[in-house]
Amino acid sequence: MLNAREPFLVIGLGNPGKAYAQSRHNVGFMVLDCLAERYGVAFTRYEQKAFVVKVASEQGALIFAKPQTYMNLSGQSVGALVRFYKVPLEQILIVYDDIDLPFGSLRMRPGGSSGGHKGMQSIIDRLGSQDIPRLRIGVGRPSGSKAAANYVLNEFSGREKLDLPLILDRAAQAVQDWIRFGLAEAMNRHNLNLLAGET
Repeated sequence: MLNAREPFLVIGLGNPGKAYAQSRHNVGFMVLDCLAERYGVAFTRYEQKAFVVKVASEQGALIFAKPQTYMNLSGQSVGALVRFYKVPLEQILIVYDDIDLPFGSLRMRPGGSSGGHKGMQSIIDRLGSQDIPRLRIGVGRPSGSKAAANYVLNEFSGREKLDLPLILDRAAQAVQDWIRFGLAEAMNRHNLNLLAGET
């Protein structure tokens, strides 16, 4: 179990603005919106360069945040939030897109490199550690010669949009299970490909 005496900080990564709202790169924001809906709250408060909402739970204080610095500078907001709320690294969870995972895949892990994700790298640089729990949401790789940078800034395909609510709902449940039961149990339950039925 995690330390309920300290707050839990769940951060979804994305880019601000309507132009990016439905893009693959903003799936972290989408998961946070799903969580806010589950708790019956809304992102109306702005602090430390992020939209923030706070929730009281049986496990302790929950802080959900969507940095507004643009993806590649996510660490500016995350670093400020971590210092302001004095959150230990093991009680931070970063939620973001991953092109190296097939669409429909969820992967939680306790730490590691950024895997080339610039938002995650910015956070690692600011916090000075790779030991940051994260939940990666698979968005798949572009076909043909399409550049990955352009691909993640595009919206999901029509077929993907049909499956997206299931993926976001399961990702939100994974976050809640991390809070309730800890990382190992959440990994056990949710490290899978929802569309392939494979663990």
